Amino acid sequence: MPDQILDLIRREQSFFITTHISPDGDALGSQLALGLFLERLGKQVTMINSDSPPYNLAWLPSIDRVQLFDGSLEQRHAIDEADVSVMVDLNAFHRLGRIEAAYKNANGVKALIDHHTNPEEGFDFLFVRDRASSTAELIYDIISAWDASLIDTDIATLLYCGLMTDTGSFRFNSVTPRVHRIVADLLERGDITPAPIHTSIYDTRSRAGLRLLGLALDSITTRYDDQVAYMVLSQRMMRETGASKDEAEGFVNYALSIESVRAAVIFTELERGVKMSFRSKADTYVHKWARHFGGGGHRNASGAFVQGGITEVIDRVLNAAPRFLQLETAESSDELSIEDQSYLETLLANRS
Repeated sequence: MPDQILDLIRREQSFFITTHISPDGDALGSQLALGLFLERLGKQVTMINSDSPPYNLAWLPSIDRVQLFDGSLEQRHAIDEADVSVMVDLNAFHRLGRIEAAYKNANGVKALIDHHTNPEEGFDFLFVRDRASSTAELIYDIISAWDASLIDTDIATLLYCGLMTDTGSFRFNSVTPRVHRIVADLLERGDITPAPIHTSIYDTRSRAGLRLLGLALDSITTRYDDQVAYMVLSQRMMRETGASKDEAEGFVNYALSIESVRAAVIFTELERGVKMSFRSKADTYVHKWARHFGGGGHRNASGAFVQGGITEVIDRVLNAAPRFLQLETAESSDELSIEDQSYLETLLANRS
């Protein structure tokens, strides 16, 4: 734990905290836990994001404290005048979305708290540990170093949410004995139980979300001797089901669960291009694969966004897989097979 971050908290009085677009459990859990902790110290805290929380995280303690960025003078003033502007759970400015310019132009100290690899330059202060299980683990370290007794039910719930979601319910390689010790401490200090939190995040789906899941499962296709799997979510699928893209969180893990599959991708068609979520098992890493397409993230969980038509993007991304995954296969990576091309054309035939 670097003493510099404790000195920064001790010295400054006003903090602006934000996180990445399409915030997940670790992003919101870390943001809110840090904000509540600072408020308990008597600090002034403003929390603003570019995107609203997904439906399955709308129950988080104090979630109503996070404002949606609207570009108002009031919000811009709060950002400009904060002594410290903190980014949590992301390592690149562009992933701030609409709030990027406001963050870059802020007058205060620019601080990053994160666990991704290769943070972007431009910060005055960094607390980054890419081997950490989650950003929530780093927030726990900060609070514990200051005064662990400040971890109450709300903060414990938020940190547990961050730890659980970014470790795949504690099944990823990033889970260490220390992670379990942190969880034990959170359960005791916060007097919380895991089941209701897990149910709220993973076991609560709308009917529309279930219909979308059915279509997504039907789209699963494998490549490279069944070592790589991919799923497709088209705009047509979302229109037909009435589901939002937020309800697709975690879908890619179904493709990854196929026994022979080492890496999986879900391609989500958006208005301006295609969002991709990469996942992998064990020592098969996808972060460099994602980075090749302008994205990034963790070794076994990364993301990217590419402009272009979904069929063309799928072709480009899958063709690049052997360069980054060290696949043992005789299959050519020159182009999608005729069968895959035909399948994609059928799948996307009625999209606008």
